[in-house]
Amino acid sequence: MPKITIVGAGNVGAQAAFYAAIKNLADIVLIDVIEGVPQGKALDMQQAMPITGSNVHITGSNDYVHSKDSDIVVITAGVPRKPGMTREDLIAINARIMTSVVSEVVTYSPYAILIIVSNPLDAMVHLAYKLSKFPKERVMGMAGCLDSARFRTYIAQELFANVNDVEAMVLGGHGDSMVPVVNQCTVNGKPISLLLSPQKVDALVERVRNGGAEIVNYLKTGSAFFAPGLAVVEMVEAILKDQHKILPCAVLLGGEYGVEGLFIGVPVQLGRKGVEKIIELDLSEAERRAFDKSVQETRELVKKL
Repeated sequence: MPKITIVGAGNVGAQAAFYAAIKNLADIVLIDVIEGVPQGKALDMQQAMPITGSNVHITGSNDYVHSKDSDIVVITAGVPRKPGMTREDLIAINARIMTSVVSEVVTYSPYAILIIVSNPLDAMVHLAYKLSKFPKERVMGMAGCLDSARFRTYIAQELFANVNDVEAMVLGGHGDSMVPVVNQCTVNGKPISLLLSPQKVDALVERVRNGGAEIVNYLKTGSAFFAPGLAVVEMVEAILKDQHKILPCAVLLGGEYGVEGLFIGVPVQLGRKGVEKIIELDLSEAERRAFDKSVQETRELVKKL
């Protein structure tokens, strides 16, 4: 049985652990600095397994020794965004947390694949890559899967469509400058530009960009966790099952899309070794400009590390 460690037993980490357990993907270790929290949540999940028919073993711990030889380590640890707080505001404190976590991960699981979820995502995945010194194929960030799922949701709602018939792709940084690629969005194979007015498409694009903030403003004291947790597991499953599935992830570009040395969200093929291939899409002139703007904003964010 493969082994997944999820660092951070808050809402996103716990949801990811539970979804992975339900899917019977791997044995799971849930780690957190707060004593009792990972242990209690792990026990609660374990007691749900007879109902789901899943035979995975779930461990909660405050000690990274239990994470030894993990196949995948998901890092969700960090301070969540609060109302009025930008992702940039999170950098200083979450960079300190990331530094501590990556040090432990490298010690106990030097051959793991790293999936970073902590915000600000683009800066944190860059930092994790630098600190871990892992090959670029084994370090990635989860953002595009979530943002694309949000886009699919809004399109399906607007057109009263079956969400399974909706295809959508969101590229760029995980923030206000993300790039929903409209010419890649279809419903039953038909481009949404033929199904919706330009004004309605623009409104949906704007809602995707503010998808996280919209939920933060409702919750007041927290941020999204159901969709982010499952988006993480979509990536984990693609890797562990060697699916060669194409998903949008934040990965290190080496000239693709004209970008060098920066983690940015693009479609990639995921398999057992991690990132197998970067897929280059044909972007319209407007999408290319938006993507370049997102790249520039991400570079500025990374400089603040």
